Amino acid sequence: MTTEGIEAVFLTTHNWGKAAKFFQALGYELEFDTGHSSGQLRNGDGPYVLIAEVPEDQQPDTRIVLKVPDADAFAADAAVEVVTPFEDTHFGTREMTVRDPDGRLWSLQAPGKE
Repeated sequence: MTTEGIEAVFLTTHNWGKAAKFFQALGYELEFDTGHSSGQLRNGDGPYVLIAEVPEDQQPDTRIVLKVPDADAFAADAAVEVVTPFEDTHFGTREMTVRDPDGRLWSLQAPGKE
């Protein structure tokens, strides 16, 4: 099993506009706004930040996304609890969710199938 570092940070928020302005004040540039209370920001060549607004009754959370070069070649070690196997996403990638020993969820993201 091999990952290639941090690909992104996924955040949920109760206010997309305020969250985007916060990150822009920290030097992030808006790469795209989906038009439905979410978007992607980046600062230099590092990981991107994807922010999505959730309803007030949901707790905002943060998930770190690790990069995987090839989902089909990836095999989870027995020490890694797979919560959901790789699945195609609506934005053209494949994503897997794993849980660490302390119960935190992590996303593994690979390029989509061509």
